[in-house]
Amino acid sequence: MSEELIPEYPETPETLEIESEEEPIKQRKNGLYPGVSDELAENMKSGWADTELHDLQPIAQAAHTAARRAALSARFPGERLVVPAGNLKTRSNDTEYAFRASVEYAYLTGGRPDESADGVLVLEPTDFADGTSGHEATIYLLPRSNRENGEFWLDGQGELWVGRRHSLTEAETLYGIPASDVRELAGALREATGSVRVVRGHDAGIEAALTDKVTAERDEELRVFLSEARLVKDEFEVGELQKACDATARGFEDVVRVLDKAEATSERYIEGTFFLRARVDGNDIGYGSICAAGPHATTLHWVRNDGAVRSGELLLLDAGVETHTYYTADVTRTLPINGRFNELQRKIYDAVYEAQEAGIAAVKPGGKYRDFHDAAQRVLAEKLVEWGLVEGPVERVLELGLQRRWTLHGTGHMLGMDVHDCAVARRETYADGVLEPGMCLTVEPGLYFQADDLTVPEEYRGIGVRIEDDILVTADGNKNLSAALPRRADDVEAWMAELKG
Repeated sequence: MSEELIPEYPETPETLEIESEEEPIKQRKNGLYPGVSDELAENMKSGWADTELHDLQPIAQAAHTAARRAALSARFPGERLVVPAGNLKTRSNDTEYAFRASVEYAYLTGGRPDESADGVLVLEPTDFADGTSGHEATIYLLPRSNRENGEFWLDGQGELWVGRRHSLTEAETLYGIPASDVRELAGALREATGSVRVVRGHDAGIEAALTDKVTAERDEELRVFLSEARLVKDEFEVGELQKACDATARGFEDVVRVLDKAEATSERYIEGTFFLRARVDGNDIGYGSICAAGPHATTLHWVRNDGAVRSGELLLLDAGVETHTYYTADVTRTLPINGRFNELQRKIYDAVYEAQEAGIAAVKPGGKYRDFHDAAQRVLAEKLVEWGLVEGPVERVLELGLQRRWTLHGTGHMLGMDVHDCAVARRETYADGVLEPGMCLTVEPGLYFQADDLTVPEEYRGIGVRIEDDILVTADGNKNLSAALPRRADDVEAWMAELKG
């Protein structure tokens, strides 16, 4: 990463203010050096081509985001609604994490990951000429960097440093929403009157401007509504989830092809291999990849990924590609590193597969959300009793939850723009709710025998198996979006043999 623009000058203080005809430009440490000459400043103002883009088309989901905003408007008539994208977050000193907009903002605008930082969507209550009431939306963004005052090359977030962003006119075309300069928004919100709600936790500056106009309870109602709105996916969202699953399947294939290199190094080779696919075919990974070999597979969220990969053991790979529109897959396969399950590994794997089959069969419109969990847990409890690891009968085991020592977690969750999507939805609409066409969820039973668990035979210890797929509720049942990856033990072995050549 470049530090120096004019090497012969000494290091700057924490901020450098260069007065302009408009406002001071604040520089981050090491981003620029003082002593810019008048001649250089004048030279940098001119000689630049006009790069305005005139042939842009609306983003693919523009009609869908408009429909989502209309539903939001209908829920909160007469109220100003403020939905921030969020700000850059410092990783260390003067470097930031890659920006990811809030899911609420992305859901309602389709805003691009690379230029949504500091963006805010505002829905203003409006009375229309036809006598109806509703909202007019405005998307507030940073405009193109100012070349007249030097912002584009003097500011740490100027376009010379971080790349071109769309003009406000271009943004209006892309998103189908009038666009304004976000730097004017905080002042306008301070002067605003009437009822206001804001999605909290993403932009402290916007929240500060509204501090005397909002309440936590009313703002939470807005956040809950937007979480529940995402429970049922529209056609565009289903397509993005399918893209994510398809790319994820390719990432798993990539991993199988390089397992020999992982054996020679560590789990990090697996992590890096999948990450490459995520960046090539999508925006990023949807969550920290779990590349758990051997006994690490019994740790539910093993993301250190620094352990040995050994022939004869199992690899539990839980990973998902995130698309450029933030929709993520969430898939797990447990693979024999040498390509063949041994007898005990297969027995445990087949039990988890049977449980997953029962869970998937329970995913259907009109069914209770909890049905798939209960179906999978029953199968696993039956196996544990059959193997003599817990005392039956099965109904007793389930009533007391004794199987949870080895099944550990719930059997799935909603999936979408967050890997654990719709997380603040009310219990009655989510965990205690009923499945509808368009909902997408994971079905992911597992069995985990810890390396230090003295209640099971020694040969079980250190074996962890999970199988996870992304299941769409359809009008007549369900569709497995991640079905491109084999699940049955025989099919897994044949697939790995073909990929390894």
